[in-house]
Amino acid sequence: MKKRFLLFFTAMMTMLLLVACGTDGSGDTTNGSSSTDKKSVLKVGMEAGYAPFNWSQNDDSNGAVAIKGTKEFAAGYDVEIAKRIADGLDMELQIVKTDWDGLVPSLQSGAIDLVIAGMSPTADRKEAIDFTENYYTSDYVIVVKADGPYADAKSINDFAGAKVTGQQATTHYDVIDQMEGVKKEVAATDFGAMRVQLQSGAIDAYVSERPEGISAELAMNNIKYIIPEPNFEADPSTTAVAVGLKKGSDLTEKINKVLAEISEDDRQKLMEDAIENQPAAQ
Repeated sequence: MKKRFLLFFTAMMTMLLLVACGTDGSGDTTNGSSSTDKKSVLKVGMEAGYAPFNWSQNDDSNGAVAIKGTKEFAAGYDVEIAKRIADGLDMELQIVKTDWDGLVPSLQSGAIDLVIAGMSPTADRKEAIDFTENYYTSDYVIVVKADGPYADAKSINDFAGAKVTGQQATTHYDVIDQMEGVKKEVAATDFGAMRVQLQSGAIDAYVSERPEGISAELAMNNIKYIIPEPNFEADPSTTAVAVGLKKGSDLTEKINKVLAEISEDDRQKLMEDAIENQPAAQ
């Protein structure tokens, strides 16, 4: 009887000890230290299809980051900027692949925390979301076939009769209206589609920005870009890119501090590396 009582008493004391440890945050490594050490997730939305700003690939080479819910990885200039921001905020970066038209709604709904996707802080967009300071500034270019009828064009008005397009919901598409005598085609969903259209002859040209033009020229031997002189008339904000945030986000100033620490030389080097590392198919 004494032996049985002793075993029962020992078992009860053990159970009490385990319960005590479970309610003490410092005594349970599962509910204590791991929950405090785990970083908050920073969900960043991008197309992962706009080289050299962002693209998707099959491995993590060149600093690529896994895309949520897929077996793909995202890389490019925007990804490098996103990594620096996540590090500066001490957060874990998560890339969420999102169609261009879905980026702002996803931000507004909370599905993503930031848009880092080569997005320009235009006046219209500022009515819907907030933006940080710019993290890159470029200019417009016109992409054509290197052996096509408009290969020697110099001005935006040297394209009379040409079939021209741009990406939907962008200023690239809007400024086509300044090109005299062109046939403005239906806007494309992405730049990959426009390159295919250009090669097939479905269009004669598309409007883009210099980094994408360089990217297209490097990726495809029969494509070149033209910097028109004079260039399109547009607000400078339309060729700058900034981080998009939900209205009133408390991350805006924190991210501006991180961006301020990236020198202009560093930004240019990141873009040069992105152009060099982009997959040929992008």
